[in-house]
Amino acid sequence: MELRDETQKLKRAHVILKEKFGYEQFRAGQWQVIQDVLNGHDVFAMMPTGSGKSICYEVPGYLMEGLVLIISPLLSLMEDQVHQLRKIGEKQARALNGLMHPQERKRVLQKINTLRFLFISPEMLRQPQILAVLQRTKVSLFVVDEAHCVSQWGHDFRPDYLYLAQIKAKLGYPPCLAVTATADERVRVDIARALDLRDVRQLLMSVDRSNIALIVKKVMDNSEKVDQLIQLLSKVRLPGIVYCAARDWTERLAEQIRLHTGLRTAYYHGGMDAVDRRKIQNQFLDGELDVLCCTNAFGMGINKPDIRLVVHFQFPGTMNAYLQEIGRASRDGKQGLAVLYYTEQDERYPSGFIDMNFPDDTMLHQVLVELDQGLLQTEPKDNFLETLQGRGASETAARFLYEQVRAVPREKRFLSILDECRRIIRERRIIQMNDLKVMKDYINSNTCRRAFYQSFYKEKQQHKPKLCCDQCGLQFDAFSGEESPEDRPHSEQILEWRARLTLLLKGSDHEK
Repeated sequence: MELRDETQKLKRAHVILKEKFGYEQFRAGQWQVIQDVLNGHDVFAMMPTGSGKSICYEVPGYLMEGLVLIISPLLSLMEDQVHQLRKIGEKQARALNGLMHPQERKRVLQKINTLRFLFISPEMLRQPQILAVLQRTKVSLFVVDEAHCVSQWGHDFRPDYLYLAQIKAKLGYPPCLAVTATADERVRVDIARALDLRDVRQLLMSVDRSNIALIVKKVMDNSEKVDQLIQLLSKVRLPGIVYCAARDWTERLAEQIRLHTGLRTAYYHGGMDAVDRRKIQNQFLDGELDVLCCTNAFGMGINKPDIRLVVHFQFPGTMNAYLQEIGRASRDGKQGLAVLYYTEQDERYPSGFIDMNFPDDTMLHQVLVELDQGLLQTEPKDNFLETLQGRGASETAARFLYEQVRAVPREKRFLSILDECRRIIRERRIIQMNDLKVMKDYINSNTCRRAFYQSFYKEKQQHKPKLCCDQCGLQFDAFSGEESPEDRPHSEQILEWRARLTLLLKGSDHEK
């Protein structure tokens, strides 16, 4: 009987896959995840970038009664996912976000029982009025997309992720699907605990992308690094992403690349206006840019299969982040290249970011004292965060403090949590410094780089590609571009989108 039921499920799933999405067969791992979801299990799936993780909750959405609720970290990612569903004719997919007009948000909530897919951020999900509506709705599947954010951001930058288990309980414990491209063993345990995954089924596919070659290039200083980057971009296949640790570097590099190569180049970082970021992202996705210089604010969920190059101008603080970012190259299966430039000066960035994640001891003590004296108030939250940031705390450190003090009972003094806060900071710093050590070990390794990170994820190297890494004899010559630099447009022909838009608007005014 069970075998017949499973066969029927598979047939129905194949029909959906072909009729809705146009695919003949499931990719590796997809049916296993879908099957476990349809059988009511919690599932953790680690599947490489480009493997079709979204199919794992979209197909069940057509086979289960009720709403598929997808918790997504970024507005742009939600919009893209809704857009992709709309392209296949799905009209019952919406996203709820803070930029929506209140009336539009109200209309979505009023029609929630007619929806099949709802994308939402963890912050929006915690709003009482939204949670109240969802509690009256049949949620058939609780999806946490980019689940590494639960561990990577939840403890510090976006603590709302740590309340997902409570919300899931309030919704009646629907089956939970957590999906990500990279998560080491510690992060997987962290995710399972934070989401309260029960009787969980795991699909752990290899983190290795054999079509992405790996090069680490050590240089003397930033000047040499810029020179080498410009030479690289003049020779290799594009489009490419250049990741920088600091916002000012994205702007400086974009200007240098434009001046010296004539490539269509722009920058992207979290300090830009949201509209500007969206326009730059769309330009890159539409093939109007050759190179995008950005911070780690860019890239999550980006659906651009033909990125050929990912450069790290400074290295990230964790192996998980590094593999997430280089995994944006060559999702179409063709050859890609990941280059990491390193100089000793770079080490100040990840170490500095770790320090910035937490308030220093002086600020921690002072804030607790002022809360006890009534000189500071925890609510409204935005005022509290702004006050701390005005005193020099980073946004992450301010959010950390807020999460610690908001839970203090009225009968207790705020200063009573001082030692506990110190303990939490100490423990989290140790974890983050250990993650950083792994990344440094990767950079300084004299063995195969692919084998290094596979060992970190407790994988055995099954296949060594011909174009593997610099430690295996790989040279830049293997990645020469398909067109010569002379064929590329000259810098004077390149205009940033603002300038182009201004000219277009002037032109339309003359036409009027």
